[in-house]
Order: sequence, then C-alpha cells, then structure tokens
Amino acid sequence: MKIRKSFEIPAREIAKWFVLVTDRESGNVITQLKVQKLIYYAQGWSLAKLNRPLFDEDLQAWVHGPVARSVYDFYKGAGYDALPEKKLTCKISGEPLRLLSAVNDTYSVYSAKGLEKKTHSEPPWIAARAGALPEERCENVISKESMAIHFASL
Repeated sequence: MKIRKSFEIPAREIAKWFVLVTDRESGNVITQLKVQKLIYYAQGWSLAKLNRPLFDEDLQAWVHGPVARSVYDFYKGAGYDALPEKKLTCKISGEPLRLLSAVNDTYSVYSAKGLEKKTHSEPPWIAARAGALPEERCENVISKESMAIHFASL
C-alpha cells in the first residue's frame, strides 16, 4: 500500500483539537498521556481509512506508548495534570475533522492508562520497541507503514 502525501496538519494542532473537545462538564479529563494516544489512533485511522497521514511527524515508541515529540514538548509543563484549554484555537475542517470526531467518539471513553495498555498490545508499538526492555527509554520511530497495515486490519 502506497501512502499518499499527508494533510500537513501539525501534530500539535491535532492535540489542541482533542483538548478543546474534551467534555470537562461530564468529568472527562485529558492529560498529556491521553492526548498522545489519541493522536496515535487518529494517525492510524487516517492511514487506514484515507490512505494518508494527518501529520508528517513520526511517532516514537516511548515507555508509556506512542509519542509525538512536538506535542510532548508543547505540554511538558503539565506533567500528569489535566491539560489546560484556555487560549487554544484550532482550525481543522473537512475529512480530517470528520476522522478526528470518529476517533474521539471511539477512544475518548478510555482513561489515559486504558489507552496506554491498549497501545502496548498493538503490533506497531511492539515492533518499534523490539529489543528494548519494558522500562527502557526508547525513541524508535513507529512506522507509518506498520500503522497503516495494523489499522486497516481492524
């Protein structure tokens, strides 16, 4: 399967979208850990359903699951706390917006730790971490090809 050119939406914009749509009034919380996993699922769905990535940035196979480094750096100060929504704006529309809404509907019901456990059982993350010990730092890239194959099989 040949992967087409990305939508060129920065991974940070995808993260901001998930932060903005989190239903805090219902008690939902979005943390750095959770937003990283939602980005992974959004990228996987885009690769499988639209045959193109949402963003160009590679995801890395960190200890606690897939990570977009730019998003980690943007939210680094939040630690394990809920991510703030103030002063965020996001302009995503069309196919990417519909895809993100579907991903959010499917995965936002999971806790951050639930999503971590889920990503740890999936072939793209497992393959990228090959040879790394469970708690060993790892920045290996999770290939877009492995994500496209995995998510197309679901």
